[in-house]
Amino acid sequence: MTDPVLDPCVVVAVPARLASARLPGKVLADIAGKPMLQHVLERCSQAKGVAAVVVCTDSDQVRADAEAWGFPVLMTSPDCSSGSERLASVVRELVAAAGGLPSDPALSDTLVINVQGDQPLLDPGIIDAMVAQFVALLRPPVLTPVYPLMADKLHDPNVVKVLRARDGRAITFSRSALPHLRGVPPEQWADHTTYWGHVGLYGYRADVLASWTALPVSPLEQLEKLEQLRLIDAGIPLLTFAVDQDCLSVDTPEQLEQARALAP
Repeated sequence: MTDPVLDPCVVVAVPARLASARLPGKVLADIAGKPMLQHVLERCSQAKGVAAVVVCTDSDQVRADAEAWGFPVLMTSPDCSSGSERLASVVRELVAAAGGLPSDPALSDTLVINVQGDQPLLDPGIIDAMVAQFVALLRPPVLTPVYPLMADKLHDPNVVKVLRARDGRAITFSRSALPHLRGVPPEQWADHTTYWGHVGLYGYRADVLASWTALPVSPLEQLEKLEQLRLIDAGIPLLTFAVDQDCLSVDTPEQLEQARALAP
């Protein structure tokens, strides 16, 4: 029998909705002749060791388009408040799509990688690195990539920051720069320490993802509008690993134009 630690089931799940508050319909916005979501799915499919790439959506239009591109789709409730909640609602179907058994003992053998539908320039190598880390760290609860933040992005609230412990565990996430350097002008903070940005992917052990809806809503999550703070408040460790650079997330019209300019 194959050792599930050495050879885990891996599924990439892409939550995609049209009702984005800041940029409605963005996942189907044209970038270099293709909808943004198609770019994301095709890049995910280039990752190694991934059994399936699945779209999770509440939109019939997204479903029709994704299926036309050759990707399986799971329909979810329009009431899901975050991408993680959307995936949690169909976690057993995601495990089955990866070739795993959707029974409780088998959930911990499956890695569900949450890739945002607004990252059209995603490097598939980040997914490869997450799978490698999942194996090396013996199936941790949650993994997420971080990158060294450039000084010009340090105080941008659209860029999510991560405060890390020495062992790589995420202490917290914020739209503000962390740590705060007392007595140092903010424009000089990056000269004194490394700040970390969050790439926005999550690698969930499937049994942890299945517990999402049982976790209490975090006040910090509501204040910052960052879903991962629910895990922090619940005491579930998020282990970070460093990558070289961010993968642009498209949240604003300006970022959409940036993605169009950078797309090959």
